[in-house]
Amino acid sequence: QVQLQESGPGLVKPSQTLSLTCTVSGGSITTNYYYWNWIRQPPGKGLEWMGAIAYSGNIYYSPSLKSRTSISRDTSKNQLTLQLRTVTPEDTAVYYCARGPPIRCSGYGCSGPKEDEYDYWGQGTQVTVSS
Repeated sequence: QVQLQESGPGLVKPSQTLSLTCTVSGGSITTNYYYWNWIRQPPGKGLEWMGAIAYSGNIYYSPSLKSRTSISRDTSKNQLTLQLRTVTPEDTAVYYCARGPPIRCSGYGCSGPKEDEYDYWGQGTQVTVSS
């Protein structure tokens, strides 16, 4: 019953900020336990976890992207937002939002769930970074 829908511009120029929204229906992003994730998949490559925001509002980032990434939420709209700054063509990917279990962190940073640990996914949205 939970549905997630990504939206935002499909084309972003290099050096600019990629901004996406994930609209959630059928469940509240503040419901206890669940974490709400952003994941991307560049063409020909595997899934890359970018970060997540917990039901509590705590935010977690992939160490490789945290310097450029901002995740937030609007609880009144039941929406998640992703901003990725200073994009390059290497940021071209299909971007997904997905619901998953608690994020695991260590002294080396945080990592995302395994693919089979997510229970709901958005359909993904293609974002191309090009001038």
